[in-house]
Amino acid sequence: MAVANDIAHWRAQIFAKLLLVVFVLGLFTAIPSALLAASEGMWSIAVVDVVALAWIGAIWRWRSLAYTARVVNFLGVAIVVGIALLLKVGPVSQIYLMAVPVLAALLLGLRPALVTLVLTALIVMVLGFNDNASLHLSGLPDEGFLRAAIISLNFSFMTAVLTLSCAVLLQHLERSFDKLSDLNAELRLTSAAVARLNDMVLIAQVGQDAAQQIIFVNEAFERRTGYRRDEVIGRDLRLLRGPDTDPAVVDTIERAMARSETVRAELLNYTKSGAAYWVETELVPFADEGGVNTHWVAVERDITDRKKSQDDIHRLAFFDVLTGLPNRRLLMDRIDKLLASSERGATYSAVMFIDLDRFKTINDARGHAIGDALLCNAAARLSKLMRKADTVARIGGDEFVVLLGHLSHELPGATHAAQTVAEKIRNALGQDLDIAGQTYNSTASIGVTMLPRPGSPGQSAQDLLREADTAMYRAKSNGRNGIAFFETAMQAEVEQRLTLEHDLAAALAKGELQMHVQVQVDRHGRAVGGEMLMRWPLTDGGMIPPSVFIPVAEESGLIVELGAWALRQACHAVLELQAAGLAMPLSVNVSPTQFRQVDFVEQVQRVLADTGAPAALLVLEVTEGLLIDKMDDTIGRMHRLTEMGLRFSIDDFGTGYSSMAYLKKMPLYELKIDRSFIMDTPEDASSKALVQSILAMAGHLGLRVVAEGVETQAQADFLIAHDCACMQGYLYARPLPLASFITSLQSSTVVAAVV
Repeated sequence: MAVANDIAHWRAQIFAKLLLVVFVLGLFTAIPSALLAASEGMWSIAVVDVVALAWIGAIWRWRSLAYTARVVNFLGVAIVVGIALLLKVGPVSQIYLMAVPVLAALLLGLRPALVTLVLTALIVMVLGFNDNASLHLSGLPDEGFLRAAIISLNFSFMTAVLTLSCAVLLQHLERSFDKLSDLNAELRLTSAAVARLNDMVLIAQVGQDAAQQIIFVNEAFERRTGYRRDEVIGRDLRLLRGPDTDPAVVDTIERAMARSETVRAELLNYTKSGAAYWVETELVPFADEGGVNTHWVAVERDITDRKKSQDDIHRLAFFDVLTGLPNRRLLMDRIDKLLASSERGATYSAVMFIDLDRFKTINDARGHAIGDALLCNAAARLSKLMRKADTVARIGGDEFVVLLGHLSHELPGATHAAQTVAEKIRNALGQDLDIAGQTYNSTASIGVTMLPRPGSPGQSAQDLLREADTAMYRAKSNGRNGIAFFETAMQAEVEQRLTLEHDLAAALAKGELQMHVQVQVDRHGRAVGGEMLMRWPLTDGGMIPPSVFIPVAEESGLIVELGAWALRQACHAVLELQAAGLAMPLSVNVSPTQFRQVDFVEQVQRVLADTGAPAALLVLEVTEGLLIDKMDDTIGRMHRLTEMGLRFSIDDFGTGYSSMAYLKKMPLYELKIDRSFIMDTPEDASSKALVQSILAMAGHLGLRVVAEGVETQAQADFLIAHDCACMQGYLYARPLPLASFITSLQSSTVVAAVV
């Protein structure tokens, strides 16, 4: 139907132009012909010319008349003019009738053309019988029918040749239109589909100097790039490249295009506004029949979101989310590379382990938002101090690691350079920081190890990190805000501590630990209580001091299990003393870590219930350090325990965070003056004054005081003279196993059961 409409439209256009041409030509030929005919007295010819011209003009102007009717009228004019001229002019006028079938084939089709062909042939034959038709030709017989037949056949033959040629040509043209219409429909469909693809499509024509001039872009291209189609047509395909487009990828693409090969690549392009976006592009060459590449088709898919996701995944895998610094995984990879490059280049490098002092205190006291701001600030300060070749990483919490690559070819020079950088880091991190109107300060402890270490082949990233970490702990143990370089002896100490930790856990599991008791006496030397002290005897008869294994237990977390065991042993000791008729209170140490266990109160309840020990005979010794974090929660927990009958003692009073404010809030039973103050009393005036102040303060608060570390009679006399209620030390007794303690008390003449 579409093709038929196209042919009909084509014929209508041809007919309209033909009418106009015939009418215009008629004005210039028919009127002069009519005038000449009239001057010669040929009025019939003049009339025919005028009528024909008027008839043509009417057909041309009467456009509302149906197309077929207008064509039939037009052919009728030709037939009438042809008959008239045959009758008046002669055989030459057959050309008018010969044109009728040809025009019918052109304007109406084959069947109407054949009809007009028969009609005009009959007209010629009929007129051949008419003696007035002027069809007498020399050489033709005079017999009318034979003459008419010869003329008619010759006319029909030539007219048929012309008519059929024209008709067949039009039929082939119609079939071509049919194919072209199908092709156009397919092209329109393809064009519509390409135009509406989400993928960007560009077609470029290969020009001179291997340039590719854009001849087509689809709507997706316009939407994504911001360019209108008319802005890019005729421009080069390189239009979309920008400053960060990878030259290596561009080279790969251009080499493939030079070989006329299909190429795929991921490329960074730029929009009209300058915004960067990623595409996955495929360039396909198109060649002509001679095999010459004439065009390139580029299909580009926007993969910006995918690349962003890949970058996000990479960032999560290799970078710290909070600070944006490399994380442990990326750090280990860079340490491995630094090891390899340092060995190849025969240069020395350094690994620094940095821990922020007091960060946990600030983080717990002020919240994670302040802690995060402190970490981000530390990261920024560290990054500003480093060279581009160096690495700053955050490996967790408040721990940072710095890699200083290729410092020097000589170890002393490299060590000096590392020391200089470490001092800059320490000074930078130690500066005050303002956050939300508050000033904060967190110094840094820095451990440094050098690589490669002479005499230590085969160092690994783990080894270096462990060495720097070990040195950092040495700096922290030396008072914090310092720098320590790793030494081999440090590793031996660490391994010794690990061994000690393992042996301590085994000793606890095997029941090898013991609890000894050191007596506490009043001013008259009578036993009024005792302190439970943990001991770790060895198979060779020696003893590991608590000052050695208790810090290991604190650091490893074993202190919680040790504390629970000690509390249960104290309950059993109280019961044994009661059974021996020596009921007296026993003190047992509780570490801050143990006390802060969420279920500590419930643990104590279970021990008391399991053992049946009276809570009133147990005194829990805690240090002032317990009050650093969550004071209100700590005091609330102490009140719950005192309601059960337990009593509290502040151990090593005066060495920590002594404050009248917390002494008034806490449900305390006694204070224990630290031995460091007693040992210089009464000779040292400062210690003497401090002890007097503690005794006076405790008296006003109604607290019992125990003086620890009493070793001389002069110390005892000073304390008694200043109303110290209780004393403990080697002057009276050393710590004894419970059985020996009971025996000692039973044999003593000064035994008192004071509760």
